[in-house]
This record gives sequence, C-alpha cells and structure tokens, in this order.
Amino acid sequence: MLGVAREAWEAAGYEVPGVTLSGIAAENLESGSGIASRTIASMEHRWQNGRDMLTSRDVLVIDEAGMVGTRQLERVLSHAAEAGAKVVLVGDPQQLQSIEAGAAFRSIHERHGGAEIGEVRRQREDWQRDATRDLATGRTGTAIHAYDNHGMVYEAQSWEQARGNLIDRWDRDRQASPDSSRIILTHTNAEVRELNEAARDRMREAGDLDEDVRVTVERGERSFAAGDRVMFLQNERGLGVKNGTLGTIEQVSEHSMSVRTDDGRDISFDLKDYDRIDHGYAATIHKAQGMTVDRTHVLATPGMDAHGSYVALSRHRDGMDLHYGRDDFASQDKLIDTLSRDRAKDMASDYEPAQSYAERRGIISHVRDTAVEQVHARNNAVDRIGDIIFSVREPRHPAEGPERETTGRGIRQEIEAVAQDTGIDPEDALRHARRMARIRHAHAVGQVFNAEDAGSKASPAQWDELVDSRKAFDAVRPYGWQDAEAAYAKDESLAHEAGSGKVNRAIRALQLETEIRTSPERRADRFVERFRDLKQTGDRQYAAGNYSGYRSARAEMGNMAMSLERDPQMESLLEGRKKQLGISMDFDSGMRLGRQLALSHGLGRGRDLGIGM
Repeated sequence: MLGVAREAWEAAGYEVPGVTLSGIAAENLESGSGIASRTIASMEHRWQNGRDMLTSRDVLVIDEAGMVGTRQLERVLSHAAEAGAKVVLVGDPQQLQSIEAGAAFRSIHERHGGAEIGEVRRQREDWQRDATRDLATGRTGTAIHAYDNHGMVYEAQSWEQARGNLIDRWDRDRQASPDSSRIILTHTNAEVRELNEAARDRMREAGDLDEDVRVTVERGERSFAAGDRVMFLQNERGLGVKNGTLGTIEQVSEHSMSVRTDDGRDISFDLKDYDRIDHGYAATIHKAQGMTVDRTHVLATPGMDAHGSYVALSRHRDGMDLHYGRDDFASQDKLIDTLSRDRAKDMASDYEPAQSYAERRGIISHVRDTAVEQVHARNNAVDRIGDIIFSVREPRHPAEGPERETTGRGIRQEIEAVAQDTGIDPEDALRHARRMARIRHAHAVGQVFNAEDAGSKASPAQWDELVDSRKAFDAVRPYGWQDAEAAYAKDESLAHEAGSGKVNRAIRALQLETEIRTSPERRADRFVERFRDLKQTGDRQYAAGNYSGYRSARAEMGNMAMSLERDPQMESLLEGRKKQLGISMDFDSGMRLGRQLALSHGLGRGRDLGIGM
C-alpha cells in the first residue's frame, strides 16, 4: 500500500523519506515500499547538524508509529509543521506500546480518525486471517481457541517442559522444511537466551554445526559455529545491517566472522570492530514487530499482555505453535486472561483537560483565558450533544408526538447547530455524537444480555431503550447499530465494555463487521468458514452419538443457506465454492438447500436481537 502511495507522491513532485523507531523496521519499510528509510534517532541527529531538513515538498512516512513516545513524536511533528511538510503516521495502536511515555499515535487516531486496512494479507488460510482480526480487535480468547481447535496450542505441566516441547516441534519443523523461515518468540531476553541454547543443542546433535569457537561479544561469552543462526543487535551502516537483521554464519574465528544474511548478502567483519551479535534462533516479541516468517513457535510467559500477544501470534504465514506451562497458567482460561490484558499507555488528555491537570499540580501557574474558553466551549458542546443523543425517543403510540424530529437529518442538524453555537469543528461534534450513541446503544444491548443471563426476558422498557438507542446510533452512523450488534453477538463483553465508556475495542470490532457487510467477497469467505465449522461440529456430534447436537448444527446450516434467498449476490459468489462448502447438489436455491439441511430449528441470541450474520 505504501509503495503505491509513494509512486503517487513522487509523481506529484514530492520527496518521500521514511523513518521508524528501530533499524530493522526501517529496513522492512524500505524493502516493502521502496521508501528510503532510517531511524528517527538518525534523522533527528542529522537535523541537529543542519542536514536533511524537511521542506514543504516532503512527505515524511513514520512507520510503527504506535511505538514512538510522545516527546519524540512531538519534536518530529513540530519540525514538520514549521517546514510545511506532510507527515503520514502508519501503525496499529493495538500492537506493542511505546517504551517512552505516552500514547501519541493512539490519541491522534482517536481524535482525528484515519484510513484503515481491514484485509489481512500475511496469513495464507482464511481462519488464521480471522484469528489475526480477532487479535486486532481485542478478542484474544477467540483467536487462541481457533488455534487450539486446529491443534496449535500445547499445554505442559511446567515451563521447562513447555520449553522442551517447543524445541522438539521447532527441530522437527526445521528438518521437515529446511527452506522455510521460522523464529522462536518469547517475552524476555533471559528466556531468549535459554531457548537459543536449547536450539543450538539440537543443531549440534543433528550434526548441523561445525566446531564451536568461543568468543566474547557485547552480551558476554558465546560459542559460535559455522551453521549457527545469528542476529545483529545494532545498526551499522558500513556493514549494511540493522538491529534485528538475521543471518547464518559461514565462517567464524576468535577474531572475525562471515555471515550470509537472510536477504542474500555476504558480510564479513572483525569482532573488535563489531561485537553486537548474538544467536538468532529465538527473539523477544519486541524484536519481532514488523517481522514475517513462514512459521513461529511462541513460548507464553506471565509477562505477556494483549499487545505482545497480538504481535507474537500474527508474525507467521503458514502456522503458529503456542506453548505454555501449568505452573505459569493453571488452565487455558488463565492463559487467555493474561494474554488478553490491555496495558495500553495513557495520555493526560484521556482523563481531563490538560490545562486543569497541570494547574492543580503546579506545573503551570496560569492558563491563558483563550485556552480556558476553548475547554469550556468544548465541554458545553459535549453536554449538549449528549442531551440530543440520549433524548431520542420513538413515539410508542400514534397519538404521541415525537419529542424532537427523530430523523437522522433532524438529529444531524441539531448537532451542527451546537457546533456553530459553541465554535467547535462540526466533524469533531459529530465524532462526539457517534461516541455517545455507541455508548448508549452498547449499554442498552448489555441490559438485554444481563436479563437473558439471569434467565429472564428483557423488560418492555429495556426493549424500548434498545429501539431508541438504535435510532440515535443510525442517525449519526448509518448501519452502526447493525454492525455493532453483529460484533456483540460474537463477544458479549464488548457491549458491557463499550456501555461503560471504554469504546476502543468495540470500534475496531464494529469496523470489521462493516467490512464484512460491505464486501461480498469477505462475506462469502466468512460464510464458507462458518458453514464448514458447523459441518465439522455436526459430524463430530453425530460420531459421538449426540444426535441433538448434530440436528442443531444442521439446522443452523439450513438457516444460513436459506438466508441466501435474501442475498443473491453472495449466492452467486458461493456457486463456485461448493467443494469448499462440502455440497454436491446444485446450488441453485438457498431455500431448497436450507430445507434439506434444517432438521430442527433454534436461532440463538444473535437472531433474537435482530442480528444478522
């Protein structure tokens, strides 16, 4: 995508430099897009010496922007603003967080929005692409269950046993597929050291290493041999290596080393000149962000969280093995709880106006009147927009008159009037309205879920509030409530979370459902995956003698088939995918196929809420 953007910018006469936080990420950006790239630290050093300053003819691309600290990003953006340059931030706020303070990229995206790529390209199988989307939208448990169902999650009694099992699988995999790329991932450098040593032992046992040479490198004494995998740990322009570059040793002595890098270059160097090198069978998850390999082997430890899990479980093209020990995680549920922890960094602006925050702590002695007025105007606008969204009511009886014009156009006109009265940007006002409509609707859905979980039905008042909240949501985001409820049907916790005001995960899940709804090809992919899962479930239930479960699965398959009567475009797309669906009869009628499959009925919570696929 960035390669195409670069061509367009350059065709319009712009220069397109690229920067990232790490050297290996810069290398990946350059090789993947053709954008000449360096680290941010290198760029700032050149600026301090008056070189390579930005101009109004530059488009600066910052990749992996979520890992850039607030202070550093502020310096770059301020310089770009002074020069009149354009800055494009690229990244994923759900991946690894910045090491320095703050979450500037996430905050900018929440306030101003951005273009998003919903299509996953790295994984080759549809179900693994869906798992990556689940990781991206905070549904870590769903992703882990998917890998477990495909035999890729391994439990052991202890961490040591889990490590041994991982090395066993890694060793079998490398011998079975010697031309494939692979990496072992874990959380800390100490764990990486142990895994590297264990991997070398297997290489030695298999006769794949020459004689060891003991040398002293930056991290201490190490044994290296021809055939060893190594990782470079520091950028070195003279050698053409970056922090994270991988390769295989061709020759090594006590004083020098020759390495063939994974991109096919031969590099030779004296260890007295460059000693930032270590074994490269395993790496920390932080080193792996931006990496792509054919297969990964992941050792889970208690220090991981949702951000590290997202990176670790999505680096592969073909497959991923996840290993854990019961001394770290008593059950798979405990594993999921740990790997789902949201530890996103905060900004002061997430909590309250930065001016009053600073005043109360003595950071500044006073705030300019204009700044105070802006804060008051914004707060006033937010309150008035909340009144609009939360007072939307549908007449319950023909004799009742509406409290306001409840058409989308009428509600939008009121929001625009608030923006004009308070002097805030109309788009900013609409974003506030969408957030409040999303919170109101999620809370209403959560109340219905709570009633059902308690074994009762939602009250008429609760259903009325759901209808009203849908109306408000639809006014500021067409199809918003349909897409949101499709996401909530898959993960009930999203509704409760968004209803309490924490909307980030729900936003990403809603965007995914929007993509599925608007893309016939994507809907067809999801249909095939769901249909095949139901068929496999039904077959297992039948083989186990659970005929009730078998009939339920077949009934749901029938419901899915009959739904195609209302979606002829997808029915046409699926005509050529009968083999994937396991259907031999002519696919000329979803209704006829549905009647054949529907041995019983039972649509479940999603359909009860009026939620489609």
